[in-house]
Amino acid sequence: MSQRSIAVIGSLNIDFITRTPRIPEAGETLTANSFDTGFGGKGANQAVACARLASEDVKVRMVGNVGDDIFGNDYFVGLEKERIDASAVMKLPDQKTGVANIIVDDSTGENRILFTANANYVYSKEPEPAWDMVPQEADVVLFQLEIPLQVVLHNMHLARESGRHVIMNPAPALLLPDFAYQDIDTLIMNETESAILAGPQDQDVAHHKLSPEQLTPLFLKWGVKEAVIITLGGQGLVYATASGDSGRIAAQKVNVVDTTAAGDTFVGAYAVQRAKHSSGAFDYKAALEFATLAAARSVEKKGAMAAIPYLKEL
Repeated sequence: MSQRSIAVIGSLNIDFITRTPRIPEAGETLTANSFDTGFGGKGANQAVACARLASEDVKVRMVGNVGDDIFGNDYFVGLEKERIDASAVMKLPDQKTGVANIIVDDSTGENRILFTANANYVYSKEPEPAWDMVPQEADVVLFQLEIPLQVVLHNMHLARESGRHVIMNPAPALLLPDFAYQDIDTLIMNETESAILAGPQDQDVAHHKLSPEQLTPLFLKWGVKEAVIITLGGQGLVYATASGDSGRIAAQKVNVVDTTAAGDTFVGAYAVQRAKHSSGAFDYKAALEFATLAAARSVEKKGAMAAIPYLKEL
């Protein structure tokens, strides 16, 4: 098999991770259990998940911006260690690298995240050649929403028109314009994100809470080309495809330590399966079971990028 390629177009952040016995109340000062720093950003996390969960026949490239600071310099070293091609990561002068403050509740493993975009959002207001970020050799192109929406939409359209498989993980969630769905092959989101995307665009959704089984075909109706996947945490996931395949995949039974990396691990794992099996019939159930297993392994460890498993751990 010839080498396949995944391009991840998105954010690169430095994570500041605080672990607490519980989430403090408004106005309360609480002594935390621990504090760590690490590489993060939904884009970079998903690129690392792709790299760790792929075999030698899949190449991963990261595309995005870092600042001209110590964090940006460190990022290139970190990506190289993960065997990720960073040639399309731009170090922007006089800018700061993106930052995410992550608070993890040790009693539940749940997290809350504050994201400051910094270099991730430094793009011109109007389209220009620098907006064109889809690598020529990419088979699968993966997007999130931690860079400007208009830049994402522009590159989704470029990728779709050039025959790439476009995966969209709309996080942090916001309403997408109607035309955006026409440029998405696979839409992957959690239950909260699916409700945000669906809400005002359809009167039935706006006034009645639909189940995930009802939402997945709705997004296909709006234009998603191949598959819609809604992850449900400990309840597994629901999926539907344009070919008529649909169903639920159960979650793995695990001891939950930290859920921070679960979503990005799932998306990266699925992208690897899509790249490896891009020709011929695609086995959605097998790919989703692989991604579910990878996500389960991630929640058994502390941290974001540090918790993403390697293929040998599955």
